[in-house]
Amino acid sequence: MDLKEKIVEALKDVLDPELNINVVDLGLIYDVEVTEAADVIITMSLTTPGCPLHDSITSGVRYCVEGLEETKKVEVNLVWEPAWSPEKMTPEGLKLLGH
Repeated sequence: MDLKEKIVEALKDVLDPELNINVVDLGLIYDVEVTEAADVIITMSLTTPGCPLHDSITSGVRYCVEGLEETKKVEVNLVWEPAWSPEKMTPEGLKLLGH
């Protein structure tokens, strides 16, 4: 498993507290970039721009990845384009919602 895969797997521990589904299966993680220096840049969104748990979720993502000993600096970029939609969810996420 390469570092990017390890990061994505670790991010499955970060839950959206309202839906109780992890950020990966919800489709909130758009990109994970790992530099040669092991710095990590995560591009993600939230289900809605006005999400009251914005800080909690993005901090959880940062903290989770910083906890991996192979990573150095972690940057989380929150984007609204493209907008999140249920089509971005994994099959596992959809099952958790009962679809």
